[in-house]
Amino acid sequence: MIFDFEMIDSFYKQLESRIMDIRIKLNHPLTLSEKILFSHIYSQNPAKSFVRGVDYVDFMPDRVAMQDATAQMAILQFMMAGKETTAVPTSVHCDHLILAQSGAEADLKSAGVTNKEVYEFLSSVCNKYDIGFWKPGAGIIHQIVLENYAFPGGMMIGTDSHTPNAGGLGMIAIGVGGADAVDVLAGMGWELKFPKLIGIKLTGKLSGWSSAKDIILKISGLLTVKGGTGHIIEYFGEGAESLSCTGKATICNMGAETGATCSIFSFDNSMTEYLTATGRKDVSDLAIKNMGHLTADSEVYADPGRYYDQYIEINLSELEPYINGPFTPDLATPISRMKEEAVKNKWPVDVEVGLIGSCTNSSYEDISRAASVVKNALSQKLVARSEFKITPGSEQIRSITERDGFLELFRKIGGEVFANACGPCIGQWARKDANNKKVNTIIHSFNRNFAKRSDGNPNTYAFVASPEIVTAIALSGKLTFNPITDTLVNSEGKEVKLTEPEGLNLPPDGFGNVDSGYQTPVHRLEGEAIIIAPGSDRLQLLSPFKEWDRKDFLDLPLLIKAKGKCTTDHISMAGFWLKYRGHLENISENYMIGAMNYFNDRTNSILNHLTGSYDTVPRTARDYRDAGSGSIVVGEENFGEGSSREHAAMEPRYLGVKVVLVKSFARIHETNLKKQGILTICFLNKDDYNKIKEDDRIDITGLTGFAPDNQLTVILNHSDGTKERFQSNHSYNESQIEWFKAGSALNIIRKSNKKNGI
Repeated sequence: MIFDFEMIDSFYKQLESRIMDIRIKLNHPLTLSEKILFSHIYSQNPAKSFVRGVDYVDFMPDRVAMQDATAQMAILQFMMAGKETTAVPTSVHCDHLILAQSGAEADLKSAGVTNKEVYEFLSSVCNKYDIGFWKPGAGIIHQIVLENYAFPGGMMIGTDSHTPNAGGLGMIAIGVGGADAVDVLAGMGWELKFPKLIGIKLTGKLSGWSSAKDIILKISGLLTVKGGTGHIIEYFGEGAESLSCTGKATICNMGAETGATCSIFSFDNSMTEYLTATGRKDVSDLAIKNMGHLTADSEVYADPGRYYDQYIEINLSELEPYINGPFTPDLATPISRMKEEAVKNKWPVDVEVGLIGSCTNSSYEDISRAASVVKNALSQKLVARSEFKITPGSEQIRSITERDGFLELFRKIGGEVFANACGPCIGQWARKDANNKKVNTIIHSFNRNFAKRSDGNPNTYAFVASPEIVTAIALSGKLTFNPITDTLVNSEGKEVKLTEPEGLNLPPDGFGNVDSGYQTPVHRLEGEAIIIAPGSDRLQLLSPFKEWDRKDFLDLPLLIKAKGKCTTDHISMAGFWLKYRGHLENISENYMIGAMNYFNDRTNSILNHLTGSYDTVPRTARDYRDAGSGSIVVGEENFGEGSSREHAAMEPRYLGVKVVLVKSFARIHETNLKKQGILTICFLNKDDYNKIKEDDRIDITGLTGFAPDNQLTVILNHSDGTKERFQSNHSYNESQIEWFKAGSALNIIRKSNKKNGI
């Protein structure tokens, strides 16, 4: 089955004329990203020579994808927009709410009971609005998209930060917040600052223990967690062509950890093979006819330094495996240096658990290579010295890897297969015999390894590596084990050496006919209501946020001055709190509870100006809101790094936060805050962060003349009667200022629909 073939066919039929028009208007050679971006300009926003990193542009993506945790709030917002159906093909994927605890079968059964209300809500909403629904167990959103929806040259957005996975099939795929998704669902243009471009030329060819994962692990170290912000990373070169389609997807997926808008590869033979293998030969045939439009112009590749804002070259023949971490995905260590780095940094080297799979590394190629390591280990009478867990990316992958004997190999060394879901990657992992204070080390093939992310324990040192390296280290039980050079002692006391992994890009016996777990939407009933139980603690209908009162913000109490890294995991934790993703009031109880208070180095303990005592962040914020003052949040660099989760922006809005003032924002979080009507500003002089005191009352002036590029003044009213003032910058354009004035972007959509009689 090919989903949305008419839409894809129509796109390709128009692609050549669109590219020709772009060439006339721009009059210079085009990168692949430019071809796709300009081919998706919103009809009311005519193409011109946009300035990268400066101009805001409205786009019209081909489709929207949402995972179940974020879909709840996105759909609740869409229900307020007054539309009868979605403007573009859309899908919802039940992957985030399944707890990894007792194995796939038991965990799926438990999730069906625990999340019954949410699943029924999403299923019924999908039927009402003609949205494709992927049931629990079907697989992880990004794997499902790659297997079923992605196509070369297309453009999609998804309410998950790892949406760029689809770049492995030559698609611009961007993670967004729920409010952004609502824009597209409602038929509005989707706004994005026109990205800058990073060109990465891959030469040579991978061999031995090195894999596609190691490419992005190295790049994460080069770019850091914010070095890709505002950029599309575009890969090319003979090395890129040598990679499998799913290997390309792995690279694009984890590119999110650099802050990149997305990553992308040119259409090539690996994509043709993958499309054909997954039953989409007709899509492949269309792409082949348009191959010249699905890669950058030859002039670009001849002089990449001229056409990309940043250019990097990596020789894959020289690339060794990497292990990244702990506590950040950009601390990249070549495996040959891990022993000295572990000693130098006093990292605990005994590995308790190794985990492979997830949305980024559960392809047939990944599983087959890891299985080859296990097969070799068993033949040499080795056993795993660490716990070993496997998370397939989709039912299709689980089924064929079971069929081909790979999962049984994992079981023979004591491995446990979890459900086809996000589980351990997002904190939905109930570790057996876990101690939330125990210092320990784990290693996985996931993307993120922030403190407390996997298991809630701040003392878990989590490292990231390829599936084959994770497997080898699980066999050794040591973080410092290097399978390229080191030996292991088997059950007979003999020293043995693991052989290099082997694998296949695609299953030789095909993907087979698998029950994918897809629900085709039924004909929606006119006027059909979505019922939410009045007493539900999982789902709650939304009310519109209030409009701005057209006044400066005066006398705002400081809610929290966050110290150091403050990701969306710090702002709105996952794990336990995932169950409240459809209930704004309840999930707001986790707002900023993971953020470190600058003034006492504690989490969830801040000064309440009204009581003079220390209290939790959510309770203090509610007190300020109910007293009519609202509050202000202060943070440091790359504030909101990580997830696309909408809740990290909706919670402060619900709790009365009016301003977030930081040194710099992560892209998605800044947009999410703007969409909800919160004022986002940055220190002009970052040292001004140090001037803010715990008991300050803060004014933000200049709002009555709020305009693009106009600075706003911050006035600190200290408790001793003195004042300090400094300037702040903002990145609002005219449209975004209207969001702020209206109280949210959604308020504008709803008013527009009412005006047009919708």
